[in-house]
Amino acid sequence: MLFLRIILFPFTPVYRIIVRVRNYLFNRGIFKSEKAGAIVISIGNITVGGTGKTPAVNFIAGILKNANKKVGVLSRGYGRSSKGYKLISDGEEIKSTVSASGDEIFLTALECKVPAAVCERRVEGAIRFLNDVKLEIIVLDDAFQHRWINRDLDILVFDQNFLSKSGGMDQNLLPVGLMREPFKSIERADAVIINRKFSDITFLPLPLKPYFEGRKIFNAYYKVAGFYDLRNNQLYNLCDFKGQKSLVVSGIAAPKSFLNILEANNISVENQLFFIDHKKYIMKDIQLIRKKFYATNSHSVITTQKDALKLMEFGKELDDIDIYYLKIEMEMDSREEFEQFILKTANSKQA
Repeated sequence: MLFLRIILFPFTPVYRIIVRVRNYLFNRGIFKSEKAGAIVISIGNITVGGTGKTPAVNFIAGILKNANKKVGVLSRGYGRSSKGYKLISDGEEIKSTVSASGDEIFLTALECKVPAAVCERRVEGAIRFLNDVKLEIIVLDDAFQHRWINRDLDILVFDQNFLSKSGGMDQNLLPVGLMREPFKSIERADAVIINRKFSDITFLPLPLKPYFEGRKIFNAYYKVAGFYDLRNNQLYNLCDFKGQKSLVVSGIAAPKSFLNILEANNISVENQLFFIDHKKYIMKDIQLIRKKFYATNSHSVITTQKDALKLMEFGKELDDIDIYYLKIEMEMDSREEFEQFILKTANSKQA
């Protein structure tokens, strides 16, 4: 991996110039952002994957829904098999499959029970979404770089572990590092969520502090709801799996936190099968899971909620294997303050 990064290093300045020119054109008004006809709250990041955008989107959508706001979520639908605009849910009925919609937005529609749609072009998507469903607020998933649509609130999500590695190679721009944009771009955000996941809270490294000045900063973490049976959705405590030999299966960007919470609860992670982020499972993958499961004499398969959604499509092929998914939820250290921050925009902005 280090060798590959060295090889790709000459492309980083080229990428930096492209990002700088694009942002300059938006900042100068040469490229213009269009209003959507609703209050728009954008959730995004300046790094590649694994920050916790989807839990943040679900958390914010839940706040707005509980406040009786007509809220919907619009996503690009990364990893989906379809193209263009597609209504995923009207808030009552799921109108798509996980494959056609993408795992993240499908999970949002299922968990939050709010209207959801996907479209690569967010302005077009917002217009069509508002034609399909009556909404006051649209939450944009992963839209910090999609500046073509005007937003009333811009929120960035960071992985605390990523920030703690100040000066590391990961904090370089693509393709050498993991950054879509430089830290300077934080100045476009109204607020920042630092997601410590299952770790203890830490302070921002001194070299990074200037970039966060003037931004509202909230600290988030994950809490575990428990294990759910893929077949009947029955809930189990983590302690029920202590000492059992399971096959851990995942296709997410940053599986380290997933593994950490299992290990912290004395759940064996000896047997692992990892796939790429947003993995589209095919029969060959299912056969590999079956082969590894029986070869390791595992008691069950343990996976993430996003992976579980896609494995459900192979219920017949996996009917002889017990599969459980770990359900996690985002929580805030200052929940009441964060809710007031979100609702201030929802109540004061006029669509």
